[in-house]
Amino acid sequence: MNESLALSVNDRSQTGEARRTAALWGHDRGWSEELAGRVALIVTELGNNLALHTQGGTLLLRNLSEGTVRGVEILSLDCGPGVANFNDCLRDGYSTAGTAGTGLGAVKRASQLFATHSQPGIGTALISEVWAGEPDFRAGRLWQAGAVNIAKAGDSVCGDSWAEKHLQPGVVRVMIADGLGHGEFAAQASKRAVEVFREFPALTLTELMERMHDALRPTRGAAVAVAELDLRIQSVSYVGVGNIAASIVTHETSTSLVSMNGTVGGAIRGIKPFTYPWPPSGSLVMMSDGIKSHLNLKRYSGLLDRHPGLITGVLYRDYARGTDDATVLTVRPVS
Repeated sequence: MNESLALSVNDRSQTGEARRTAALWGHDRGWSEELAGRVALIVTELGNNLALHTQGGTLLLRNLSEGTVRGVEILSLDCGPGVANFNDCLRDGYSTAGTAGTGLGAVKRASQLFATHSQPGIGTALISEVWAGEPDFRAGRLWQAGAVNIAKAGDSVCGDSWAEKHLQPGVVRVMIADGLGHGEFAAQASKRAVEVFREFPALTLTELMERMHDALRPTRGAAVAVAELDLRIQSVSYVGVGNIAASIVTHETSTSLVSMNGTVGGAIRGIKPFTYPWPPSGSLVMMSDGIKSHLNLKRYSGLLDRHPGLITGVLYRDYARGTDDATVLTVRPVS
C-alpha cells in the first residue's frame, strides 16, 4: 500500500493527536518498537514546529519498504511564513518562539534522510526518512522518486494508486492509476492496474497497457499512465490513457506528455507510445486529476534541485483540489 496518511496540525493540542494517530497507523502496518519510537519523536517535533512557527500545516506519512527493510517517510508542509536561511533553524539553540531550539536538529539526527525547502511568503516543506536498520538497497540506483497519495476527504481508501519499479540501475518505470470516481470501487480498479504493472516488468509499455485493459474489464475502469525513464539513452517512453497529467520540467521548460482518450478497462480509442528526450536537470511530474494541472514551478526558487519528495509535497500542498483523491509522483536523477 502506497497510500499516505494526512495529519493536520494547527495548534499544539493537535500534536499529541497526530502522534497517537500515527502510532495506531504504524501498529496496523507492523512497525517495530524502535521505528515507531523514532517516528513518534519526529511527528512530535514537526507538529510542534507547525503549531509554533507557522500558520498551521499538514504532516504526511508514507510507508517505505524494500524487500524486508521497512521505513517511514514524513513530510511536513506549511504555507508560511517561510525562512530565507533555513539552516539557521537546524542549529541547536536557535528559536524564535522562546523554546529550547533543539526540535528540528533532533529530527535531522533521527533521520536517515532529511531535506528542506523554504521560501519567504510561500512556506516550508521538510522531508524525513527513517528506516529500521541501514538500507543499502539504493546502491547503484540512478533515479529517485517522491509521491503523495491522499484519499478524498471522508473516504477511508484512496481511489488512486501508484507504483515504481527499478528495472536496472539507470532504468525505472513509474505509473499512476486513477480509478473512476472515488472510494472502494475506484480503489479496486487502480490497485488491479498496479498488480499488473508489478507482475509483468518485461512487457513493452504498449503490451503492459493492453494487459491492464483486459485485467480491468471487471472493474469500473481507470485512467492510467506509465513512464519508463532510461538514463543510459537519455529518454522517456510514455503510454497514457485518460486524465493523468504528466510533464518533463526543467528550470526553463515544461513538456507535456500525450495521453490518449478513454478508460482502461472500458472504452479505449487507441494505445500509442511516445518517446521524449530526457533533458539535463529534468524532473518527471505525474498527477491524477485531484491536482490542478496548471502548475507554476518557476515561483519556487531552487525547488527543482531538491529531493523529489519535496517537489511532490509542495505541489500537493499548493495545487490539490480538495474535492477528489489526489496523487502526485515526481521522479528525477539522484543528485
